[in-house]
Amino acid sequence: MNNKEFTSELSHRLGYTIKDTSELMSSLLSGMTQQLEEGNIVTIQGFGTFEVKKKAERITVNPTTKLRMLVPPKLVLGYRPGAQLKEKFK
Repeated sequence: MNNKEFTSELSHRLGYTIKDTSELMSSLLSGMTQQLEEGNIVTIQGFGTFEVKKKAERITVNPTTKLRMLVPPKLVLGYRPGAQLKEKFK
């Protein structure tokens, strides 16, 4: 399901226009992104938790050349599904 199909299905279920639903989704994602950029954890009850984690720098070895390289630290987005969601997929 792509974004257009999802927006259409959601607007049909909620009884809103596709334009209004698209604006609501955009606002929701914008708010979530802002919170994650500030370092906060975003939890959606029944769905899961999103958080930004810092990966430490590490040394890797190129298997072909055996050359060791330093990978710098970076921020990654992590997701943990909620208990209800896990239960549905058992």
